[in-house]
Amino acid sequence: MKDIETLRKELSELDLKIIELVHRRQVLSEEVGAIKRKKGRPTRDYQREKLVIELAKSHAKELGVDPSMVVDLMQLLIQSSLKTQESARVKEEGQGNGKRVLVIGGLGRMGAWFAEFMSMQGYEVHIADINLDKEDDSHFINWANTNDDYDITVIATPLRQSIEILETILETGRSGMLFDIASIKSPIKEILSKISAKGMKVTSIHPMFGPDTDLLTGKHVVFMNLDDHGTHLEIMKLFESTTAQLIEMSIDSHDYAISYVLGLSHIINIAFSKVLHDSGQKSEEFSKVSSTTFKDQIEVARRVSQENPNLYFEIQHLNTHSMQTIEELNRVIKEITDAITMGSEEDFVEIMHAGNKYFEGADD
Repeated sequence: MKDIETLRKELSELDLKIIELVHRRQVLSEEVGAIKRKKGRPTRDYQREKLVIELAKSHAKELGVDPSMVVDLMQLLIQSSLKTQESARVKEEGQGNGKRVLVIGGLGRMGAWFAEFMSMQGYEVHIADINLDKEDDSHFINWANTNDDYDITVIATPLRQSIEILETILETGRSGMLFDIASIKSPIKEILSKISAKGMKVTSIHPMFGPDTDLLTGKHVVFMNLDDHGTHLEIMKLFESTTAQLIEMSIDSHDYAISYVLGLSHIINIAFSKVLHDSGQKSEEFSKVSSTTFKDQIEVARRVSQENPNLYFEIQHLNTHSMQTIEELNRVIKEITDAITMGSEEDFVEIMHAGNKYFEGADD
């Protein structure tokens, strides 16, 4: 029988071989991506992904290996391949070609994301941010002191600051294309409309992902048409080389949808975290007996709790549709409370059935 050290040595050798194979797979994936771009094929091929997963599951079963673990591993490898191919496509098919972009708020998390994203596409990116320590030829503390010769100006600042910037642009004018990335549009809708009425090229977008996103597969970007220049279509081209889902939506319907998509989901998780905090129990105590549902909810709530609370307050407070959504949530909580208090199993079951019907409809 081999001793434990010998076995560990063999395991380490296998680990290194696995890493080498992952590297080899990555190289082949890059070659596949190059061929896709040359032939005009999309980055993502769902049929191929399904085939890869099914083949892996079948082989895992033959070897007596847990298929679910193998599926998780293959999905990680596929995501890595997609990330590599998407980055290469963005660089190769970039819209920049030496054009100039000013990212106002470029030191912020989303501002920095856009600065890097635009740079990858060949744009010459300049940053304006009040948090800069010093200025140089491409970094400015006050955006208003920059020359008005940028092809695109991105406003990636907190909403209150964005309002001030847009009001100044309304007064002074701005050449080139202009867009904001605010999560809520109600407070800036009128200003944007006035900017458009003055003939400026303006649109408003909402990237439905955070600054840590490095692969846009499965992510959504919402675009709103605000002028007669087709500016939103031009800005959409920035994302055409990615695997993101590009959604056109009216600015009037945006905040209503966001009151559910962000507002409702945020407030539920904020409340969930606060209830746990107020329980007085340490997280380790609940973890000892946590269910799958609890673990999943904990992970989502933890991510929400680590986000910018000022931004999350703006999303709730400045959205004119928020109170309606919160009132609906309170109404349903009361229905659940009444069903439990009164011992009405029928009402409780009906509430759960209503939710199930909603999700069944989504699957149709």
